[in-house]
Amino acid sequence: MTPRTRLLGSLAFLLCAGAAPAMAQDAKPTCGGDFAAFLDGVRAEALASGLSQNAVDAAVADMRIDEKVLARDRAQGVFAQNWQQFATRMVSAYRLKAGQQKLAEARDVFARVEAETGVPAPVIAAFWGLETDYGAVLGDFETLPALATLAHDCRRPDLFRPHLIAAIGIVDKGYLAPQEMRGAWAGELGQTQLLPEEYVTFGTDGDGNGRVDLRQDQADVLFTTGKYIASLGWQRGQPWLEAVRVPDGFPYDRAALVNKEPRSAFAALGVTKADGSALESDDMAASLILPLGRGGPAFLAFPNFDIYLKWNKSLVYSLTAAYFATRLDGAEKVDMGTPAPGLDVDQTKALQERLAARGHDVGKVDGILGENTRRAVRTEQLRLGLPADGWPTPDFLASL
Repeated sequence: MTPRTRLLGSLAFLLCAGAAPAMAQDAKPTCGGDFAAFLDGVRAEALASGLSQNAVDAAVADMRIDEKVLARDRAQGVFAQNWQQFATRMVSAYRLKAGQQKLAEARDVFARVEAETGVPAPVIAAFWGLETDYGAVLGDFETLPALATLAHDCRRPDLFRPHLIAAIGIVDKGYLAPQEMRGAWAGELGQTQLLPEEYVTFGTDGDGNGRVDLRQDQADVLFTTGKYIASLGWQRGQPWLEAVRVPDGFPYDRAALVNKEPRSAFAALGVTKADGSALESDDMAASLILPLGRGGPAFLAFPNFDIYLKWNKSLVYSLTAAYFATRLDGAEKVDMGTPAPGLDVDQTKALQERLAARGHDVGKVDGILGENTRRAVRTEQLRLGLPADGWPTPDFLASL
């Protein structure tokens, strides 16, 4: 999957590794320039962090520039798909059936993980299925060259440099040898595609064989993933997402991730469960999400949904993962409704340019309908007297 751009910070890794104090300010890592000089800096930083000479030598010897990684980094676009396109493809009948089989086969391990971390089995299984088809597709990029390439490149060195050092830590701990470290193009490893800092910090020997192998050992994968999700703030015993039905005439400007209201407030506005039965009228905080506008499906997202956004900042991915988990937990397939036609990538870029020209902060003009763009769309819909559901259509684009 696309890199999640999330960091624990190098301090967590250094503490876990029993490392020496951080490097002085005047030794701050740099990017670009001569690659051999860059590797000298990586070697010095890793040794200063307390990692062994043997591990550092073995890992650095495997590092080189991988042009294919740079090409992938410049060409991301999977989340330019709308939610219906992405979710329909990813939450397939095959993944649902395979997920139920995995839940049954590893029932005892999942139970131990939930008892220790509070994270339910369907939540872990959904990430497991989306990231690698339950370990079937781990990726074939060499991790150390990939991370060295991205840390040397000056686009996002602060993101990837700590993971490069942590990857050396994986070698130092004896979890994986350099030649075993293969995964996604952005350095994610294992069956749930964790980044190296997460691997080192939360790595758990679930099967008691003396090492943490997130590529091959299923128990290690499930325990480590559960601990990582718990570290993001998962609330034990609480829901994460629920499909609902929204009545005609709903004040759609209240359907936004940033708008968190008691579930009772949505119930008072006529929101019901997807089957039409009454919604709980309590103080549980919730946000109403309309991924395809007022004509498509509707979801209430609870505080645990925020953990999905910490795993991956893309709403398209996060909502798909959360929905997939509800399906594995027994929820019915959501009704996609009859959403109004949306915009393609080029149209969305044009939309973002026009919104930016009107003073809205839409972030990067990338053709992806993110939360900033949706917020700006809602504002303009209100100005134009339209239902403010945050879903831009070709007619709306023309109106700008």
